[in-house]
Amino acid sequence: MRVFLLLCLLVLGNAKPYQPIDVMDFLKDYDIMMADSDENDDEDNNEDKYNDEHESCPAGCHCSPRVVQCSDQGQISVPEKIPEDTVLIDLQNNDITEIKEDDFKGLHKLYGLFLINNKISKIHPKAFRNMDHLRLLYLSYNLLTEIPANLPPNVIELRFHENKINRIKKDAFKGLNKLHVLELGANPLDNNGIELGAFDGFSTLYVGIAEAKLTAVPKDLPSSITELSLEYNKISKVEEEDFNRYKNLQRLGLGFNEIKFVENGSFVSTSNLRELHLDNNRLKKVPPGLSSLRYLQVIFLHGNKISSVGVNDFCPMGSSVKKNPYTGISLFANPVKYWEVQPATFRCVTGRRGVQLGNFRK
Repeated sequence: MRVFLLLCLLVLGNAKPYQPIDVMDFLKDYDIMMADSDENDDEDNNEDKYNDEHESCPAGCHCSPRVVQCSDQGQISVPEKIPEDTVLIDLQNNDITEIKEDDFKGLHKLYGLFLINNKISKIHPKAFRNMDHLRLLYLSYNLLTEIPANLPPNVIELRFHENKINRIKKDAFKGLNKLHVLELGANPLDNNGIELGAFDGFSTLYVGIAEAKLTAVPKDLPSSITELSLEYNKISKVEEEDFNRYKNLQRLGLGFNEIKFVENGSFVSTSNLRELHLDNNRLKKVPPGLSSLRYLQVIFLHGNKISSVGVNDFCPMGSSVKKNPYTGISLFANPVKYWEVQPATFRCVTGRRGVQLGNFRK
């Protein structure tokens, strides 16, 4: 299960243009999870028996044991008579406009529901009732204007990338205590659209709000997050209190914003930070406080306006020890005179290839 989570974070964590996913890849993870689980559902997975009852497959769909695939079929609604033992439903790339109350009625074993790239603008408040086994809910590339009500309580991945969500109401994710990944990128969401308490009552590891309309770092996200993606927004500065709540952060993405200034002490609370993206902003100097981050290994600063680099900008002074040496520092596409940078500046980098300088073009 942990391997599955790490793959999700690395492969699917960042917002990307729509590409169909192969749901059969998730079936392997489901089988591993069930093998490690104490649950015994007494499922009959006899493929020969299933093929003898092939007429139970919904019209226009392709079925195999526990999987119903109805992608790219021009479906305007969820097909009827989906077998009750189904664990994965693939409805990608159709023309579904609404999820009705009984569309998934009786599908108590459902593990993954993929509704990517449809035209869904409405989901009935009871559409996900009794779906206690649902772990993956993908609703990206639709027309939703708000977070659906009564989300499945045990879901671990929620993806709403590129909808039309401009407001997240208080307690929108209440009770989702097992959520690991929440993707909200490419929605017209600004700071005023996140109500106070919108993220109360649940914890998660990854939150993505890239390609939105944020002008500042949200301060009310779950305190449990280890990865935060805020790329391609309109954030202009980083303030001291921005990350006080997020003490478990290990990866922080702030690239492709409009950041001109990072206040001293902004990263004091993020002592576990491993990877920091501040590339393609408007910084004129290396942000203060990086030398105190003992575990930081990768820092992207390329594509800024940094003209000089100090000898203690990255590495601790004196007898202080950096727990993990840097494996990557990018400073290219800055007006840095690299020949003026002292060699000791990168004394806590693993090797010369760990630093990228030069290639500045006006």
